[in-house]
Amino acid sequence: MTEVEVQGQPPAFYFGNELRDGFKPANAWVANGIAWLDDIQQFYRERSSIEKEYSQRLNGLAKKYFEKKLKKTTALSVGETPTRTPGSLESASLTTWTTQLTTLERRADEHDKFGTDLVGRVAEPLKALGHRFEELRKRHSDYSERLEKERETSYAELRKFKGKYDAACQEVETKRKKTESSFDKAKAQSQYQQQLIEMNNAKNTYLIAINVTNKQKEKYYHEYVPDLLDSLQDLSEFRTIKLNELWRTAATLESAMLQGGSSLMDALALEVNRNLPQLDSNMFIQHNVSDFRDPPDKMFEPSPVWHDDNTMVVDEMAKVYLRNVLAKSKGQLGELRREVDKKRREVEGVKRMKQRVRDGTEKKDEVEVVRQIFSMQEDLHQAERKRITAEVETSAITTAVGDVTLGARNHNFKAQSLKLPTNCDLCGDRIWGLSAKALACRDCSYTCHTKCEMKVAAECPGELNKDERKKVKAERQEQANALLKPTSSVPDHIAEMGPGLSRTNTMSSLSSKRSVPMASYSASPSSPAAPTPPDDAPPELPASTRPRLPPTATSTTTNTLRKNRIMAPPPTAYISELPGSTPGASNGSASSPVTEQKGKMLYTFEANGEGEIAVPEGRDVIILQQDDGTGWIKVRAGYKEGMVPATYLELGPVEVKAQHTGTAAAAKKKGPAVAPKRGAKKLKYVVAIYPYAAQSDTEHTMEEGEKFVLVKDDQGDGWAEVEKGGAVKSVPASYVQDI
Repeated sequence: MTEVEVQGQPPAFYFGNELRDGFKPANAWVANGIAWLDDIQQFYRERSSIEKEYSQRLNGLAKKYFEKKLKKTTALSVGETPTRTPGSLESASLTTWTTQLTTLERRADEHDKFGTDLVGRVAEPLKALGHRFEELRKRHSDYSERLEKERETSYAELRKFKGKYDAACQEVETKRKKTESSFDKAKAQSQYQQQLIEMNNAKNTYLIAINVTNKQKEKYYHEYVPDLLDSLQDLSEFRTIKLNELWRTAATLESAMLQGGSSLMDALALEVNRNLPQLDSNMFIQHNVSDFRDPPDKMFEPSPVWHDDNTMVVDEMAKVYLRNVLAKSKGQLGELRREVDKKRREVEGVKRMKQRVRDGTEKKDEVEVVRQIFSMQEDLHQAERKRITAEVETSAITTAVGDVTLGARNHNFKAQSLKLPTNCDLCGDRIWGLSAKALACRDCSYTCHTKCEMKVAAECPGELNKDERKKVKAERQEQANALLKPTSSVPDHIAEMGPGLSRTNTMSSLSSKRSVPMASYSASPSSPAAPTPPDDAPPELPASTRPRLPPTATSTTTNTLRKNRIMAPPPTAYISELPGSTPGASNGSASSPVTEQKGKMLYTFEANGEGEIAVPEGRDVIILQQDDGTGWIKVRAGYKEGMVPATYLELGPVEVKAQHTGTAAAAKKKGPAVAPKRGAKKLKYVVAIYPYAAQSDTEHTMEEGEKFVLVKDDQGDGWAEVEKGGAVKSVPASYVQDI
């Protein structure tokens, strides 16, 4: 920057744009300027007494303050720690002050009345202004410290979220180990699944907190601190304006007293008028500009015990939590935006009033107006932080999963104290405590823990009558209790979080790596044990045809290659093994026998599309239409009919019953009203030609002659993916053959 011209309006430089994070040196500079007021008012007091001693004492006083000015020239002109050497430059205010001292040397005659006026009309106002300006400066300093504390608090809260996430990850690992050693494996498995959900929620909260912290950090360095610096600069310039007014007053008093020295006083007044407030600020800016760079954004830090990345978890359970967070944030966002706009307009209005006061068109105490602005800006700042948090939460969630609140039917929850023992409709656990520890929907009576609120799906059926509420309550409790029941095999919708603990979306457990020798592994509980063949073991295969098995699970390359072997929750085109034989269809005659086959649901199935039917685990159903190769079977449960995945169903024996007149059409084979998946591929089967013992939870144990559905053939790594009993796992490709 070049030296600024003193004639005309100086260029507008602002602390907030130029100094950025330089509040401390700017605050010290402004403090020196305010403290300088005390020097000036002391000068006028001393001058008042010295005026009576005439010219000799006045000359001594001028010399004294020349020396004091010399000591403070650098601090008052460019600050105490300038980044650029100031040389012999003085600020415009100091130049004006020099003119005053020179004039004083030429004016030796003083009058007693002039000395009295100096004390009453210059020194006392300067003292009062110094106290008021220092109070405002301390307010700025306190606010700066509060901003820093808020910033550090945001960082500390982020570290807490990180710690909670790490703790959740560690707890998942602990729960997983308990599933292997616990006597009550069903309960341990349920607790493990719940902890996985908690971990995912902790991770999402951590990711959202990162976005919020980064946004708050950006606001801190690009809005809050610059605004504070601009306000501090305005205070300094306001001090200069008031100082100029008192200098003019002193000059006027002296001018009235002097006889024949009016020309000197006019020159002094002209010098004061040339001391524009912006000039001192510009000089300070020129000598204190530094190479400021924004601190780096906060990044996701994976847990040391759970391999993960910065991708937000978007499975169905996580979406429920995210949908509730999004609904909460969206509901607040509009009101917060209106509140911020309202407060900002109020602040701008008071700022315009301050300018009118400064211009002299409105009579108010400008110090009180500045105090009012500062208080209103603090309120605006708090509202702005809330708005930013809601906006970032909304943006982060919609970017990851879209606006999942569309079509959501939120429960109308209210806090409730329970006098009778009640179980949570979500997790099935007992709700303890009378002091509003539960939430209940006003419309459908859905009841849950307060801690479970954010995990409840937005699927309120609306206002129900007493009988409907009882029926829905029973269904919910049955579904919640199903989480605590032992199961013979892992349902498809939680297969990827099963005993293998392999995450296929964003993470993988450290404990999924095994280093036990192959011979020490045994078959999974849901599969028959694979015998260790002594003499009838499969022949040693040539190197070119031998299956490429991982020597141990500690191989990073193999682990990476096979970490995605676990099947995700079943899509609409879920591939499963065909059931046994298909019963023949009846011709529908009135006197001919009718074949009927029953089945039993292995897992609870929730309808996800038209033509499907929701059936709880353990429910007996009647088979209406067999699997035609798409992996779906049409069943009747009670009076309802619809499609369910074939792998969710255990088929019973075919029964022959007499067909009654008028019901022949009911036994006729029909397709679903709306096919769940058109053009589904036909199934391909393979059979095991050698027995094989699974080496990890991502592999099937096989017995010779055992039949599987082929999901994915050998891709060049010696492994094939097959499906059995609803679970898709890997087997050596050379141990099976097509049938």
